Amino acid sequence: MPTENNSPPLQGLKVVDLTRVLAGPLCTQILGDFGADVIKVEPPSGDQSRGSGPPFHDGSSSMFYGLNRNKRSIVIDLSSEEGKLEIRRLIRNADVLVHNFKPGTMERWGLSFHELKEQQPRLIMVAISGFGADGPLGGTPGYDGSAGAWTGVISANGEQRSGPMRFGLSVVDVSTGLHAAIGVLLALKALERDGIGQYLDMSLYDCAFPLLHPHAANWLYSNAETERSGNQHPTFTPMGVYDTADDPIYLAVSTDRNFIKLCDILDVPHLLEDERFTSMENRAKNRDCLIEIVNQKLKQEKSEELALRLNQADIPAGVVLSVGQALSHPHAEYRQMVVSVQDQKLLGIPIKLSRTPGKISRLPPNIDADRNEILAEMDS
Repeated sequence: MPTENNSPPLQGLKVVDLTRVLAGPLCTQILGDFGADVIKVEPPSGDQSRGSGPPFHDGSSSMFYGLNRNKRSIVIDLSSEEGKLEIRRLIRNADVLVHNFKPGTMERWGLSFHELKEQQPRLIMVAISGFGADGPLGGTPGYDGSAGAWTGVISANGEQRSGPMRFGLSVVDVSTGLHAAIGVLLALKALERDGIGQYLDMSLYDCAFPLLHPHAANWLYSNAETERSGNQHPTFTPMGVYDTADDPIYLAVSTDRNFIKLCDILDVPHLLEDERFTSMENRAKNRDCLIEIVNQKLKQEKSEELALRLNQADIPAGVVLSVGQALSHPHAEYRQMVVSVQDQKLLGIPIKLSRTPGKISRLPPNIDADRNEILAEMDS
């Protein structure tokens, strides 16, 4: 019978992290949360996101602090000959290398995948770029917003009157970091089977397209562009953000059963007999009229009390909280999505494994804090 092992699932995995800013550091932080030894290699000036503030914490920005826990730091100047030798020594015993330099940079330094795999044939290299190295946009500098623009993500956001609108969150960067982490796990599974590493070509551009649901599917099947719907869902009605007597509420009525229950809670049973609202399709066609009626009723309700009543009736709804309110909510504490490590509050780990859970064992490192320890390991 197999022996149960409760060690972190990625314990023993060595990851060399050459990334900076957001997508790459998020990918490697996920690996570190589940036991990988992540060595963050920084240039002499440090990861540029260390200075991306205010606010700052212990000399580094909160942006850096939120993406670099469970890592050790060493400074290596990859543009120097000594730095190239050091990185080769570091990679010699590494399993995964992740970088997000502009295409061609690693090749110019003599650190391409083809060169490194001669030294380490089991190496998995992840290259995160804006648009890949080739093609009409190949080599184009990558940024969350520019990739979102080229892929329709920004165009899909906003209202008809507002025009296209950028997201208040770096959704393309986050999508890329998540997809890159998934890619590493897939490559590790293939390595386990075949004994050979491989190259992962990850781009912000590619990882933005999965965000376009259902807009992409709608266009692929009908050539019809989905109109910007702002706070309303493009398909379901009523589904979106609505005002109440105090705070806004998000209401999601996605089935006829939900609509029947909503009419009961809001005391508008006559809507069930109105042909304009008797089906999902009819409610979508008569969206503006229905929303006006719903708005009038919702403005008579208190948001939290109403949200809980709706939830009890199996209708998804939630009070639209600020970031601070959300992080302070009792359920965030209960789900351990805000944790305290060495008296410092951090976001928790969203992946909940029952037997081999993730763990935050290291706060984000000061620059070059682990040089001596890492060099000693390289020489051993």
